[in-house]
Amino acid sequence: MLQQELIPHLFRTEYRKIVSVLCHIFGIAHIEIAEDIVSDTFLSAAELWGVKGLPENPVAWLYTVAKNKTRNHLKRDALFAQKLSKEIKYTSDTTAEIEIDLSPQSINDSQLAMIFTVCNPCIAAEAQIALALNLLCGFGVQEIADAFLTNKEVIYKRLKRAREKLKSEQIKIEQPTADEMDNRLESVLSTLYLVFSEGYYSSNQDVTIREYLCFEAMRLVCLLVDNKPTNKPQANALLSLMCYHSSRFAARTNENGETILYENQDTTLWNKELIERGTYYLNQSSQGNIISKYHLEACIAYWHTNKEDSTEKWESILQLYNKLLLIEYSPIAALNRTFALAKANGKEAAITEAEKLNLTDNHFYYSLLGHLYSGINNEQAIDHYEKAYRMAVSVTDKNTIRKNIEALVP
Repeated sequence: MLQQELIPHLFRTEYRKIVSVLCHIFGIAHIEIAEDIVSDTFLSAAELWGVKGLPENPVAWLYTVAKNKTRNHLKRDALFAQKLSKEIKYTSDTTAEIEIDLSPQSINDSQLAMIFTVCNPCIAAEAQIALALNLLCGFGVQEIADAFLTNKEVIYKRLKRAREKLKSEQIKIEQPTADEMDNRLESVLSTLYLVFSEGYYSSNQDVTIREYLCFEAMRLVCLLVDNKPTNKPQANALLSLMCYHSSRFAARTNENGETILYENQDTTLWNKELIERGTYYLNQSSQGNIISKYHLEACIAYWHTNKEDSTEKWESILQLYNKLLLIEYSPIAALNRTFALAKANGKEAAITEAEKLNLTDNHFYYSLLGHLYSGINNEQAIDHYEKAYRMAVSVTDKNTIRKNIEALVP
């Protein structure tokens, strides 16, 4: 890998790891100091590697420099070091230098502690997502703004409020107790689910950002699954769901970024390795008596990896949606259930159920009605599609709806 490619790559993969370890040592009140030290480390890499060439082990070089810069900061700022003296670990050396453990186990422990800190219920859900992207995934303010389709001033204020709230509540970055894990795991899973959904369902045209969001969410859930106290059935179910969804990422859009409906997807583009991983984690999630929404959604996603258009498939999906809506109602799940109903019992039955939903502020509702009326009453189908077109925001959605209208026009 060329130097101009290596530093951005390492920034993406290593920045978050070093920040997590330093934040774990310094505490939530000193996040900015940790970030400054790590940013300065990468600045040194950019300057020195361009002159002296790449070191033999770039990652080890970054870790060593980050440790040295941290020690230098503590020596320069005696007051800061004194504030931390009761919390930080020191070596047995007579110089009493701070111990900065950047081993894989320490990094994983620090990131796990950060996950539970970021997902603290004292801050709003949208702020948890932004903070997770920033501190756990290494996203900058502009990247988060791009992911949320908003401006960076909004994200900057959101992050600032979240950090100040964590500081004012004196939240510690530490491994949660067994009770805290049980009580807050659902909040953690919900945040990571939303991070994944932001990538998978986002109308952002930047496929790189969308895919990276999804795989970062998967990486963080993997941390939970690989940690015995948090290796719960619902965590495995969520990871299974993410694997199944991600397996069809390449088939969901064409070269113009336009959405390809499920029934028209090229199955050769589906990632079989991710499908197999999804099945593995789904089997792991069956250990225990818990059936969460993630279990049901993962089972629905499993059936969608089977392209065969059978009655068994759609009746199974329909029953799973029935159970999902009893656990947690959502308009999108209700719309998806109606689509499954159409496949299992026919469009006429689905039209009756769809119109009961009356989701008149949702363009997906009118798109679904347009699909259901197609071939039954094309005039009504076009009318519904036109309503959907007027309500849709993204260019991708509008283009898809326009093509559906054109297919029905005599």
